[in-house]
Amino acid sequence: MTASMPSWHLEPWRRLQQRRQRQAMPHALLLAGPEGLGKRLFAQRLIQSLLCDQPADGEACGSCRSCRLLAAGTHPDRIGLGLGLRKDGSARTEIVVDQVRELSARLAMRSQFGGWQVACIDPADAMNPAAANALLKTLEEPAEQTLLLLIADQPWRLPQTIRSRCQRIDFQLPDQALALDWLQQQGLSAAEAEAALLAAAGNPGLALRWHGAGELAWRSEVRQDLAGLAQGRVPLLEVVRRWQDSHPAQRLWFAAQAAVDELRARAVGEAPPLGSRLDEQGLLAWYAQVNLCREQVRGPLRLDLLLLEILSGWR
Repeated sequence: MTASMPSWHLEPWRRLQQRRQRQAMPHALLLAGPEGLGKRLFAQRLIQSLLCDQPADGEACGSCRSCRLLAAGTHPDRIGLGLGLRKDGSARTEIVVDQVRELSARLAMRSQFGGWQVACIDPADAMNPAAANALLKTLEEPAEQTLLLLIADQPWRLPQTIRSRCQRIDFQLPDQALALDWLQQQGLSAAEAEAALLAAAGNPGLALRWHGAGELAWRSEVRQDLAGLAQGRVPLLEVVRRWQDSHPAQRLWFAAQAAVDELRARAVGEAPPLGSRLDEQGLLAWYAQVNLCREQVRGPLRLDLLLLEILSGWR
């Protein structure tokens, strides 16, 4: 299994295995960093390792009873907590206090197999304040051989009281050479890897996903839309409708990166590639506004009005 581990996982994995050998595993781990860097793959690997009946060199065997139960999703000592569903069947947008209380009650019981029990909260940064407060008691009074795994793409959303009670592993963007090498190992050509990594702002996981799903074409569309708006060639409402109807969060990501490209061009005295008429301060403010809108896409605000404000500002 080690051969397939992304290179940027090797060091945190090594440190955890050293702690495990010293019988000094933390009772709570926060896996933090941008989406696309493999935090969930890392968590899955760690859970398999801890629950395996006969691990070798820190790796799960894949064939024992525990490994088979994990693969089937029925291991009694592996507990997952996510957004879940409301009583009416609709998807939740946050983790609520009743979910955390149920989890805490479960963790207060002994492991059914007599070893580790592992609870994974994902996305942990979706806990509302009441849920986060309810988790504190479990963090402060951990049961023996119990590990709480918190996974957060936006760890700053977690209260400091939660963050301070977890050992934190930060997943950061790898060096470009490592990212390109990894993408080529996944089957991309050198040119494909470079183009995808550029579109994903150096994030190899997102680059691979977007390449495989054909989503990189949206980057060109977004840049064409922004160039057309800057030059007055594209109707504003037409762009708003197109972005609203087709993967708005993804298009906003590419829009934010376009603003960065405009800023870089200005910094070296070149003409902005998309012809933006905003000055440096205007571009910085627009970049911040786009990122805020990305967070609001699934919220209660009307997306068409948010997009209209943003794209009007660009034009």
